[in-house]
This record gives sequence, C-alpha cells and structure tokens, in this order.
Amino acid sequence: MNYITLNNYIRSHFGKKLYKLAINGGFTCPNRDGTLDTRGCIFCSGAGSGEFSESACLSVTEQIEHGKKRVAAKLPKNEVAGYIAYFQAFTNTYGPVSKLRSLFSEAISHPEVEVLSIATRPDCLPEEVLELLSELNKIKPVWVELGLQTIHEKTASYIRRGYELSVYDRAVEELKNRGLSVIVHVILGLPGETREDMLSTVRYVNTSGADGIKLQLLHVIENTDLAADYKAGKFKCLSLDEYASLIRDCVQIIGTKLVIHRITGDGDKKTLIAPEWSMDKKNVLNTINRALSKT
Repeated sequence: MNYITLNNYIRSHFGKKLYKLAINGGFTCPNRDGTLDTRGCIFCSGAGSGEFSESACLSVTEQIEHGKKRVAAKLPKNEVAGYIAYFQAFTNTYGPVSKLRSLFSEAISHPEVEVLSIATRPDCLPEEVLELLSELNKIKPVWVELGLQTIHEKTASYIRRGYELSVYDRAVEELKNRGLSVIVHVILGLPGETREDMLSTVRYVNTSGADGIKLQLLHVIENTDLAADYKAGKFKCLSLDEYASLIRDCVQIIGTKLVIHRITGDGDKKTLIAPEWSMDKKNVLNTINRALSKT
C-alpha cells in the first residue's frame, strides 16, 4: 500500500530529519473564554492539548532551546537535524495580530527552525491573520493545523466544536489561496460514530484541499466532560485491533494524496483514563504496522 509518511515527506523536502518542538504561546480559545462556551471541547484537557509544550512563562526562543535539549538525547551521533516550531496549546491564532506577529516572527527567525506549524480552529482565521500567515510563509514554510475532528454535525454538537462544516471549507480555501499548507486533525473513536462515519470524515478531508492529515485516537482524559460520560458507561473506546484495522482502511482511502502526519497520538499517562492500551506506544505502532502490511 502506497502512502506518504511525514518522515518521508520531510526527508524528501528538507534533506534531513526535523524534530517538532511544542511551544506554548499563552493563548486561550473561544470555547473557553465565553465567546462560544466556557467548558472547552468535551475531550480537551486543562492544558488545551498542550501537555507536552514548554512553559508559556518562557520566551519563544527559550522554549525552543529547552525543546532542543529534550530532543538532543534522541539524536543519533553526528546527525544534523532541524526543527519545527509547533504552537500547540489551545487556539494559536486567537489573539491580537500584534501578539501573533511577535511570537511567530521570533520562532520563524530562529536559525535552526525550518518550519512554523500553528494549531488553530477554522473559525479563528480573520483576514488580518491570514495575511500575516501569508507574509510569514514567504520567509519559511508555514503549516496551519485545523482541528476538524469530524464532519458529522451531531458529533460536532456533542463535542462542542462550535462551528459548522462550511466554516472549515472556507478556511481551507482561504489558506490554500494564499499558498499555505493545511493539516487537518481527525479524531477516531468519537462517541456515537460508526466505522463508516469515521471513514467518511477521512474521505471528506482527502478531497477538501488539505495537504496533510493527523489521525488521532480518542483519549479519555481526567477532569473532562468526556471522562464523566465514559465513567457513566455512555460509550466504549476502540480496542487496539479495532483501531489498527480502522487505520488500515483510512490509509487505503488517503493513499498518496495527503501526507499522513500521525496515525495515533500520545496521552499524558498521569491523566489518561482510557484506552489503557494506548500507553504502550511500541506495541500500538507494531500492531498498526502489521495491519498495514496485510493490505
């Protein structure tokens, strides 16, 4: 089965491995500050999915240098590597353009940063932000990561996503019109969704104009409303075999049209409730690779 992994894409475009450094820009989210809601998305942790980011108390440059030290232990001897500055926690275009310009410019100007990657919501890309991203993209590649999760309105309402699918479509169009790379986050295993529901989301993303996709296993995290529903027995998580089989079908749909940035995901072991099998990352990846090799 032919597909494009992020590692292969990076090697072919940059000639070396790039390591992602998770940066915390100190942002919030319209789902938390009262603009849309105060509770956040139903699955979102108190860290806004930025558990592995550096401290927002540090400057961007300090966070990059701290991240480099963490990565250094993984580097093979004499490997020349570059870095992706990944603004991960919360909604990273939700703020004054002056703040965005300052933070993103500091990151992109770091000599060892090859790519600026920004996680955000499709409904948080006003014209002035799009123009800033377009300007920065002329300096170094800018990847915009959109949290779509699902195309199904019933599920979107349940998870409190807060925007309609048409908003995603417009965001992709606006970003692509400016030459920006778009990566889309999809969660597999959302409560109430069938296997075909999940695959239809992947099919939609595959033809939406996106450049890449992140396939994320649903994690149930302590102190979220999703955790309350899980403990109340309202849904079950996918088994490892179910997930591996689902990933195989997703990859078959995607083929070589999109770069596959992720096929699972890491939850913070200190707060992860389920699925427990996801804590054994080596076993998870081995199981998925076996499933992929069968097709």
